[in-house]
Amino acid sequence: MEIGDAFGRVLERCHAAGGRPGVAFTVMERDDGHIGVHDAAGYFTGLDDWPEAERRICAGLAGRVLDVGCGAGRHAAVLAAGGVDVVGVDPSPGAVAVARERGVDARLGSAEALPDGIGTFDAVLLLGNNVGLLGSATTAPVVLAELARVTAPGGRLLLSGLDPFDTDDAEHLAYHRWNRERGRLPGQCRLRVRDGALATEWFDYLFVSEPELRALVEPSPWTIGRWERDGHGYAVELTRGR
Repeated sequence: MEIGDAFGRVLERCHAAGGRPGVAFTVMERDDGHIGVHDAAGYFTGLDDWPEAERRICAGLAGRVLDVGCGAGRHAAVLAAGGVDVVGVDPSPGAVAVARERGVDARLGSAEALPDGIGTFDAVLLLGNNVGLLGSATTAPVVLAELARVTAPGGRLLLSGLDPFDTDDAEHLAYHRWNRERGRLPGQCRLRVRDGALATEWFDYLFVSEPELRALVEPSPWTIGRWERDGHGYAVELTRGR
């Protein structure tokens, strides 16, 4: 298996086809062998296709905005087209290239290590289930501190995610048990993206319940405020201390 920007290559292929469904698919491999396949067209959807909880939590979004894990610009491109001053950050060079072609000021970087010189923001986004970028109980404090570093006092952090315990899938429940045995949070997934014989490096992506997220946020510079629920998912507003 060759290691490289598999995620970016899938997005570039989908973008070249106009973001049409049925053209390119992300293959997500978990470290227990579970495989998930998702149509990459989902990364190119417009505002009307955002989950209702995300639309509610983003209502009135203004000022300077940072979209972390921006991908193809599912959120950032919509905001930029609406006149919002938004910067996107993603570790995938292919994703950054696609987002730029879609009108986003996109830059290489990650939630743990934002690019130098990006300035200060009034709001930071971890949408599209990107609460997962907290990674683990170990990396979550690092990510929350890094995001606070570039957020103005009183600024907002908007996250969305899925409750890992809202499932009766036997494979997922077995994975939760295996994680507990390994001293990991139950919803801490070890993943890589594959595209043919190309794969990304393995990375941690965290699915957390409300009590788990509250425990991770409690010692950080952030305070949890509004919590919007939408079926299996949720969106949360955090405020940076002054």
